[in-house]
Amino acid sequence: MYLNCHTYYSLRYGTIKPEQLLAIASENGLQTLALTDINSTSACLDFARLSSKYKIKPVLGIDFRNGVQQQFILIAKNNTGFQNINTYLSGFLHNSELKIPEIAPELEDVFVIYPYIHKKNYQLKDHEFLGIKPQDLNHLKFSKWNALRNKLVVLQTVSFQNKKDFNTHRLLRAIDNNTLLSKLPKSEQAQETDTMLPYQELCDTYNEFPELLENTASILEKCRVDFDFSQENPNNQRSYTTSEALDFRLLRKLTYDGLHYRYKKPGERIFTRIEKELTIIEQKGFVSYFLINWKILKYARSKNYFYIGRGSGANSIVAYLLRITDVDPVELDLYFERFINVFRQNPPDFDLDFSWRDRDDITDFIFKRFKNTALIAVYNTFKFKASVRELGKVFGLPKSEMDMLTRGKYDLKQLDQLSQLVIKYSKYIQGFPNYLGIHAGGILISEKPIHYYGATFLPPKGYATTQFDMVVAEDIGLYKFDILSQRGLGKIKEATEIVAYNHPEKPPIDIHDIKRFKQDARIKYLLKNAKAIGCFYVESPAMRMLMRKLRVDNYLGLVAASSVIRPGVAKSGMMREYILRYRDPERRKDAPKILLDIMPETYGVMVYQEDVIKVAHYFGGLTLGEADMLRRGMSGKFRSREEFMKVKQQFFDNCKNSGKPDELVEDIWRQIESFAGYAFAKGHSASYAVESYQSLFMKAYFPLEYMVATINNFGGFYSTELYVHEARMNGGIIEAPCINHSFTQTVIHGKTIYLGFMFLQSFESKTIKRIVKERNENGVFLSLDDFIERVPISIEQVSILIKINAFRFTGNNKRELLWEAHLKISKHVAQEPAVTLFKTERVHYKTPELPSTALENAFDEIELLGFPLCNPFHLLENPSINPLRAKYLETMKEQTVTIEGYLITTKNTKTTSGKIMHFGNFLDRDGDFIDTVHFPPVAAKFPFRGKGIYNITGKVMIEFDCVSIEVTHMERLAVIEDPRYSTNPPPQPSTARNSYSQMLAKGRPKPEVIPVPTVS
Repeated sequence: MYLNCHTYYSLRYGTIKPEQLLAIASENGLQTLALTDINSTSACLDFARLSSKYKIKPVLGIDFRNGVQQQFILIAKNNTGFQNINTYLSGFLHNSELKIPEIAPELEDVFVIYPYIHKKNYQLKDHEFLGIKPQDLNHLKFSKWNALRNKLVVLQTVSFQNKKDFNTHRLLRAIDNNTLLSKLPKSEQAQETDTMLPYQELCDTYNEFPELLENTASILEKCRVDFDFSQENPNNQRSYTTSEALDFRLLRKLTYDGLHYRYKKPGERIFTRIEKELTIIEQKGFVSYFLINWKILKYARSKNYFYIGRGSGANSIVAYLLRITDVDPVELDLYFERFINVFRQNPPDFDLDFSWRDRDDITDFIFKRFKNTALIAVYNTFKFKASVRELGKVFGLPKSEMDMLTRGKYDLKQLDQLSQLVIKYSKYIQGFPNYLGIHAGGILISEKPIHYYGATFLPPKGYATTQFDMVVAEDIGLYKFDILSQRGLGKIKEATEIVAYNHPEKPPIDIHDIKRFKQDARIKYLLKNAKAIGCFYVESPAMRMLMRKLRVDNYLGLVAASSVIRPGVAKSGMMREYILRYRDPERRKDAPKILLDIMPETYGVMVYQEDVIKVAHYFGGLTLGEADMLRRGMSGKFRSREEFMKVKQQFFDNCKNSGKPDELVEDIWRQIESFAGYAFAKGHSASYAVESYQSLFMKAYFPLEYMVATINNFGGFYSTELYVHEARMNGGIIEAPCINHSFTQTVIHGKTIYLGFMFLQSFESKTIKRIVKERNENGVFLSLDDFIERVPISIEQVSILIKINAFRFTGNNKRELLWEAHLKISKHVAQEPAVTLFKTERVHYKTPELPSTALENAFDEIELLGFPLCNPFHLLENPSINPLRAKYLETMKEQTVTIEGYLITTKNTKTTSGKIMHFGNFLDRDGDFIDTVHFPPVAAKFPFRGKGIYNITGKVMIEFDCVSIEVTHMERLAVIEDPRYSTNPPPQPSTARNSYSQMLAKGRPKPEVIPVPTVS
């Protein structure tokens, strides 16, 4: 009897979860229920999936509204009607300027319900009805529609469950209207009576108008929308070619065609694996899934886009031969059943990583090449702290009080009533969907039109996006294609291009020659000595320390390290145990023999997701399907906690029945539980290791070019400053931006690196384009006058260039140039210079001699680049006389030392008791790394105070060849007063210039321009 029910996917309006709505309906004796969220289909598929659990027939539709103004309700008679409704709604969601009209469209297989408005004239068609609310019944007695009851239906709207939900609704409406609750208009709220009544009570309400109940029941009876949630048949595009049979023949051909590229002498093991995989891929209906991924990557290779195929798909030799991945699953003994097995219902998983510069073109290709395509939504939900601020504004709390509440530093009982309400309702709406966003990379390519499953909206990216998320998509058998982006691939690709212009004599680099890279001595050296700054996934302090502890110098060791570093292994205590067993073969004998037999490669330690499956299968006696269900349940990807708990119980029952000691079983379960949610699939780690090897190759052979590419792609784990430092440590001569040498991005010539204009704070991109264009067309700039005549520029913009010393080739002092620029450039907006027959003669002003110092240059660099180009230790107020350096620490184990370090990064974490502690990463005066540990008492007493040089005192600890300082005292050292604002007289001009030249790296550029390629 309910034709207009809302869940909380009626965003900032409804308050009921989809399953909760079904539970309420079941309690109230209903057998059929219509879900009609406001301009939304987000809940429809989940509602339909869950309805059988509550023995309720689901009816689907949409409540079409402009804001809160209800125009009409469309209800689907069947799947065709649902598709038609979705298509109609999507038209409005794709164009926000369109308003929903008062008159509903005539759509096939759709019922229309108009809300009854007294004295309004309606012209109803056969499929259209008037919805009568309980409060309309008195008006109805005196209306002409009382005689036309065959066109009337019950319209008891359901938006909330109780008084608390109604209050929540009003708060959500106030948030949506950005207004105080006290000023929320009645027109922006629902009726307090919009709740679900027991079936009999609803019938009693309409007992004078039994026809309305009959008409409503008739409509509900005629509606049936069915979806298959069994996942037995994928709903992705079924055929890549014209038929599934032809698809399989093509997949087989492409697989065997790829043999010569991957293997010189494939043996029986390879052919057996291929046939096994092809059989399962065909049996599970994933042939087109493989072919579509192959097509996407074939296009990428045609455009010379770099990519990495990762995820559990790396466990497939078919994927390897199709060049979807670069991981050889036979070499690594990867477990294909982790990817696809006959027991597994969930979809396969290829994560395709592209450069952040190339991903948009790949997405565009997919939308143009494949018919029924859409991005996947994510539900951005209300978070507690954000909700406190939103509700604080609604209740009119001052900012200071909201700050206090968000920090959590309060006694709830001591708060006033309004603050208590803010906390109460912030907790209540936590997890409510707030608005729809876009999944990081998920794309659907469906056999049926996307609107068969739901409406789509159009975010700023410009691609149709579903209103449901990836979990719902999987439930219905739509398996996403993951098209992701990262900067690591952009660095590698750009590095090869930089090598091509900086070393034209070198042959082209085959960055995919991974087998050669695995044997390369230079790469082994970088790995073993953790000299991996800038390299994908292996550059963080924690990863570099782990590589030193493991003495990693080979591919398999790096694959293991990529997963060992994950939180689960560390949390279970098995990271340390793995290191011990790795370094000491005798220690391996301490492992339980059964685990050592299951995982000999990792010495009986669970390192990969596959290990969970192996242990659950061989140790816990679960089937492969049950073992994978266990893994997915722990990783948060499984739907039913009830089914997961059954599998967990089965694990313990099997262990008990097989006579395994309780203590051993509990210990192994603890490892599984702490580990499974964070671990990588082995193929995923292997894919990461491939990209690590590619970046390590570039770092080993072309460190300067690779650092330039890293800088241009905005780094990785660290800030630009450290990558500039790393380039300097590798022999690079670092130059500030120069108008005759620099481009938008950083460029290199030989060993001289010119930082790009784009790194200058507040420097406009249009100005950069003008400079580069003018220089390319008419040659280098000869002076400040020449520059001003040729480039339209404001005084603010030219001041930035002068302060960063971009005119240093002139030999003139910066202060003199600034004085001159202010005299010659007006403050009005710069215009393009007019072309005239005769060159205007400029007035040459006699400027006073105004010296600047090297220290002033350093502070200008800090202001404009964010860091100085000189050694930061030169800026200390009291010059350091401490001789201790990082390289000496390895001989000072257990000694208390004091050393100075320039802060690079910090990592905050919590102890098991919940106290805050830190890990620090510093550079010493020579540019070498210092690692520090700050336990809670020290962390509280001597906190980090931002960027700068710190005096660090502590005990030198050495474990597994890794040196760190356990800090006992720390303070930040003072830097000199900014000389640009100092009242002290500056040094004489000659002294200033000499000082500056000493601080510059050797090989200062000459005024002549070195030919360089155009860089946009």
